[in-house]
Amino acid sequence: MTPQSITLEIKKKKSFLCIGLDTDITKIPRHLLQTSSPIFEFNKAIIDSTNKFCVAYKPNIAFYEASGEEGWRALKLTIDYLNNNYPEIFTIADAKRGDIGNTSQMYAKVFLEDLGFDSVTVSPYMGSDSIEPFLEFENKYAIMLTITSNRGSIDYQNLDCNNKKLFQLIIEKSRKFKNPQRLMYVVGATKPEFFKIIREIIPDSFLLVPGVGTQGGSLSKVCEFGLNNQVGVLINSSREIIYASSGMDFAENAAVKAKTFQEKMNNILLQKKIY
Repeated sequence: MTPQSITLEIKKKKSFLCIGLDTDITKIPRHLLQTSSPIFEFNKAIIDSTNKFCVAYKPNIAFYEASGEEGWRALKLTIDYLNNNYPEIFTIADAKRGDIGNTSQMYAKVFLEDLGFDSVTVSPYMGSDSIEPFLEFENKYAIMLTITSNRGSIDYQNLDCNNKKLFQLIIEKSRKFKNPQRLMYVVGATKPEFFKIIREIIPDSFLLVPGVGTQGGSLSKVCEFGLNNQVGVLINSSREIIYASSGMDFAENAAVKAKTFQEKMNNILLQKKIY
């Protein structure tokens, strides 16, 4: 996968939607519990019904780890299904890993090589040697936490450091890592005031933007300063789409929600005359 191929998919679908597969075994429709892999069957139905409206899928690894061996099996089935049936769609392992170098090498191997994801989210707290192992894989990406959408993000990310915010310094430092062209960045939708600052540092990088919808982020405000001339943004929505219904029609309702996002994104692209 390359940034150009992601951009082509955005242009084709008139969408920059990423769907988060935060699949909670306690929330999926009851009739799926009778199948051999309920989590995978839920994901498969969501993917088949929504793929025409999105350009990326993002399983949050915690939801799979919480189900133990069966969860990991469902995750493997899900990523294999995506790679075999929808190889044009960008895949993100939302794992938020980041540890000393040799440990990060193992995390990178698991998600980018063994499981076959296109990218993995990482935490920059331990510095360059905790991130660079993820940047060694050609056509694979590390998506680095920068500004997150949770309430507690203000505890550290907004701290003043030599007339700059900590998140600014983190981005600037990351540009000196090995293979910085394989970095993308997480920027929460609930902090739209920072997109202009971030785009001044990384005008061409892809941004993964969680927090639109249930968490209160505004699509229009994100796009005002977050989009570049190639779009360069992946807007994630999870619960609002995948749990649109808990009945037999859950997949159809998820598609309706995803289509609503796609239509709004298409209108924004038309207004900004990007495509």
